Amino acid sequence: MAWLSGQQLQNGKYTIEKELGEGGFGITYRARDNQGNFVVIKTLNDVIQKRADFAKFQQDFLNEAIKLAKCSHPHIVQIYEVIHENDLWCMVMEYIDGEDLGTLVENQGILSEAEALSYIQQIGSALTVVHNNGLLHRDIKPQNIMLRSGKSEAVLIDFGIAREFTPNLTKTHTKILSDGFAPIEQYDARAKRGAFTDVYALAATLYSVLTGELPTISPMRAIGTELEEAKKINSSISDRVNHAIIKGMELKPENRPQSVENWLKLLGAEVVSKIYFAPPNQSNSFPVIPSLKSDYYKLRDLLADGNWRGANIETSNLMLSLACPTKGRWLDSESIKKISCEEFRIIDQLWINYSKGKFGFSVQHKTWDYVQGNIDQFGTIVGWRVKKSWIPYSKYNFSIYAPDGHLPAYLEFLGFVWKDGWFGAYWDGDLGRVKALISKLEQCHI
Repeated sequence: MAWLSGQQLQNGKYTIEKELGEGGFGITYRARDNQGNFVVIKTLNDVIQKRADFAKFQQDFLNEAIKLAKCSHPHIVQIYEVIHENDLWCMVMEYIDGEDLGTLVENQGILSEAEALSYIQQIGSALTVVHNNGLLHRDIKPQNIMLRSGKSEAVLIDFGIAREFTPNLTKTHTKILSDGFAPIEQYDARAKRGAFTDVYALAATLYSVLTGELPTISPMRAIGTELEEAKKINSSISDRVNHAIIKGMELKPENRPQSVENWLKLLGAEVVSKIYFAPPNQSNSFPVIPSLKSDYYKLRDLLADGNWRGANIETSNLMLSLACPTKGRWLDSESIKKISCEEFRIIDQLWINYSKGKFGFSVQHKTWDYVQGNIDQFGTIVGWRVKKSWIPYSKYNFSIYAPDGHLPAYLEFLGFVWKDGWFGAYWDGDLGRVKALISKLEQCHI
């Protein structure tokens, strides 16, 4: 029988406030602890409790709760403890104040590609930790991704049907799934599952938040109904992202990327996660990756604190060091080419992530494409040109209320003064470096 409001657990340590929801296996409640803090408590529901094999479900629930508790990650809902109450095992979890990704799209419309990729990357990094601990989530969908109130942080929730998996081993699985997001193997209790199972659902989630549509369910696809490409529904989706969605949602499991990391590479997002999820104010250097030359933690921390002016200066410093670390302070077309796509992408995605898709190279690039290279129109849209005049750097708006694409705006790169914003070189009749930067962004699919 469901617990009622006011019911106390663990001798008063927790007090039930209300039921949050019930699924195929579990039931979830919001409660308060004896310090007045909200928590979520999850246990097996009445239907499962009445089954003859309830004892097995209990043991599975306990084992998986213990495993899940080891999946420590800022974008995985935190489990505080496992308790035993009235012969029921229960998980006491973090309460996340906010709304789920599905509700956000329903209320506000589809997400920009930049914002969607920011959330998907966060969840992809979380799933990697889950998979490395031998678990599959098996129910990735927008409704199971919570967004913390007031922050651009996504959190993976509802591990109610999470299960252990062993690569290349066939096991019997319970058939609990979400149509549109579940791959074909989840409709067959004896089919092999793996990280590729969650890859499909994560790609389907990206499809949904960028199009506002539920993907064609996989059994219908198996009998010939085609999945409409995301880009055909939303023409602003880039070719790179459209391709990644198609590959992630391949009907046959063997045709998909076999790990979340490999799928994220198709999005160009795999490297940035190593920065996002380091502890705040991390003093250690960036993890050793041969193609990367700089430490991005300072930029990450400035952006996380909303210090847009400081982040802008740090971005300039990073570009200086990356473009020409030993030959003096000058940025030319050849120097721009020396900055790797990974490094451009890291800087861009950090700006995108912490500004909720408002600032970044990719935002500026899309505006440039929109105005078809008209520099005056571009400057006006991003707020660098007011009343037909280019504003000085001192008049730039270093706040979240600035126009989309207003930042980053660079004051100086290696002696090359961008005094009037991104296209300050225009005033000297030197568009070579501007064109080199645009060309680099296009090359890197940013």
